[in-house]
Amino acid sequence: MTKTKIQIGHSPDSDDAFMFWGLASGAVDSQYEFEHILRDIQTLNEWAIEGRLETTAVSVHAYAHVADKYALLRHGGSFGDGYGPMIVARRSLSYEELKETVIAVPGKLTSAFLQLNLFLPNPRYEVVPFDEIMPAVSEGRFEAGLIIHEGQLTWKNEGLMLVADFGKWWQEETGLPLPLGVNVVRRDLGESAVRELNRVMKASIEAGLNNRSEALKYALQFARGLDAETSDTFVGMYVNERTLDMGDDGIAAIRLLLSRGAKAGIVPPVDIMVVD
Repeated sequence: MTKTKIQIGHSPDSDDAFMFWGLASGAVDSQYEFEHILRDIQTLNEWAIEGRLETTAVSVHAYAHVADKYALLRHGGSFGDGYGPMIVARRSLSYEELKETVIAVPGKLTSAFLQLNLFLPNPRYEVVPFDEIMPAVSEGRFEAGLIIHEGQLTWKNEGLMLVADFGKWWQEETGLPLPLGVNVVRRDLGESAVRELNRVMKASIEAGLNNRSEALKYALQFARGLDAETSDTFVGMYVNERTLDMGDDGIAAIRLLLSRGAKAGIVPPVDIMVVD
């Protein structure tokens, strides 16, 4: 019997690959056949606005724009516990100097961009592919850059200086983890399909955590040149027990981030539907 195909969208990153090792390897079985669609998070955010994929990773920022189409899963979320997106520069910059600085950012729908706007209202910015931001700052094409993904661990290697860490800023502001990315599933698939996708995607994360060495080996092919030790550290930052269930504080953090974004006029007000 031919299985119905479901497209899963996620970033070509080691942490996302680790999460979906269970499905990609066949360790988790389902009534569905899965096609993994790997794109950068800005592209996935834009596709989610169109409702293109059945289930996908999106930025928490973007979720505010797609909540009418997609339900939020409690698992698969990426949170920074005292760490997160960073502003880096070649020299130390004060907050006042930062106001006058053009900052290279990885996309207007990223959670990092929403956090930048809350940290620094009405920033000057230019959108640059996320993997080109650190080189652009190092080479002097931009005074400062907003970095995500593995750059949070490798910025020192580029001779850059830390200007702000949004994970620390948010923790000091709220005492909550910093919401970054979430997994969502399209509501129009129906309750039965939503619950099955909810089950298998959580099972995939569990499989990775329970078979760490195998899942990490698979994830290393998406590590963009990181060594195994650094990749392991990065995966541990964003695939952990909170990834299995973001918890009530994780949901509270998402609600707070988006409510602050709505109050600032950056995102529309949103009612969050969470699949348990």
